[in-house]
Amino acid sequence: MATPALLLLLMGAFLSMTDFFIVNVALADIQSSLRASASTLELVIAGYGITYALLLVAGGRLGDAIGRRRVFLIGMAAFGIASLLCGLAPTAGLLVAARVVQGAAAAMVTPQVLATIQATLTGAPRLRAISWFGATAGLGAIVGQVGGGWLVSANIAGSEWRSIFLVNIPVVVVGLILGRRLIPETRSPNPARHDVAGTVLLGLGLLALLIPLTEGAGSWWAWLILATAPIWLLACVLHERRVEAAGRVPLVPPTLIAVRSMSQGLLLSLLFFAGFGGFMFTFAVMTQRGLGLSAMRAGLLLAPMMVAFLTASLLTPRLVARFERRPLIALGSGAMAITLAASAFEVFHGWPEPSLVTLGVLLTLAGFAQGLVAPTLFSLTLSEVPPSQAGFGSGVMSTTQQVALALGVAVLGYVFTTVTAHSGSMGTGFGVVVGAQALLCLTIAGIAGLGR
Repeated sequence: MATPALLLLLMGAFLSMTDFFIVNVALADIQSSLRASASTLELVIAGYGITYALLLVAGGRLGDAIGRRRVFLIGMAAFGIASLLCGLAPTAGLLVAARVVQGAAAAMVTPQVLATIQATLTGAPRLRAISWFGATAGLGAIVGQVGGGWLVSANIAGSEWRSIFLVNIPVVVVGLILGRRLIPETRSPNPARHDVAGTVLLGLGLLALLIPLTEGAGSWWAWLILATAPIWLLACVLHERRVEAAGRVPLVPPTLIAVRSMSQGLLLSLLFFAGFGGFMFTFAVMTQRGLGLSAMRAGLLLAPMMVAFLTASLLTPRLVARFERRPLIALGSGAMAITLAASAFEVFHGWPEPSLVTLGVLLTLAGFAQGLVAPTLFSLTLSEVPPSQAGFGSGVMSTTQQVALALGVAVLGYVFTTVTAHSGSMGTGFGVVVGAQALLCLTIAGIAGLGR
């Protein structure tokens, strides 16, 4: 696969990840413009994230069956249409509906990226491409808040918050025009029939897990629904085992999950992206509502972190070749733990006027460490997945990432709100959340180090 084709694929993954985070910096403007309630604002985020996570595995299977380039292009077209509907939405309800469609379209796009890489590349080129994908995922999250802050503040042609969605349209058009000519078509040589029961059980489990946490686990109905999540997920596991034992192809093959690199990589990814999602959300709230920074200034505070992340990501393939994956994950996670703990202390100790210069330096160092970890996690997870199961592997990996991000926003966001309310200080809430993320990084470093 040529470099231009890879860049087009990565562009699709970049858009999908960016739109998960870009809304964070525009929530206040959306609330004012559409007179949206707090619960509706939560649905603007959750509608995208939950649908995205829910359909990723099915999106990977669809690409295996009818062609990954075809599904990628269909998904991109749907993503562009949904972005237009988001940008033109006259009411909050229609915005939520358009975000659900946008999440479904993103679930068609993202799995095809990793699956095409797995199916068309081998050796060092594959390692480099997967590292770039991991870098794109992390970079999209940061750019979402940096670029989103600039777009909202710039108020281009009086578009206010709508520009964060409308900006996707020209990118999608370019992707559709060039993608048909440049991206190679691949599919599974033996596409399996769709596992409807497995899809339903997994979907119910993820919905029961994500909806209560996203909408607030403080109410009795949320706890009731949340309690059913393990039941649905266990039923899914038992069903998948029966399907595979019968010689059919399940939605998520248990034998694939049992592969050592896959199982360990998924666990580490769950911890990493949960902490990352919680940090990005609480940082946006802390800087804008707590410190009173504009969306643009809050975004620019993350700009050096973004540059450091990108720099480290570009170095990762060479470092993996020299030091191997697990030691590099352990090293990067340990460095993240130190810099994040220092950031938490700076905000907590300096509140309500922490040094933004010191915080910027610490976040830059943390961004470099994150750039070592994120791409390497994708590479580790998929390192032993055969090309024939590329759709399975990429769908499961992407689902884990999205579920972890949603869990991080929900759980750490809840902790942030609760601690802030009890302490009366947003600096304390941020310090606790980022301190918890530092502990997650230490856990990742320990597991990766022991797994060598």
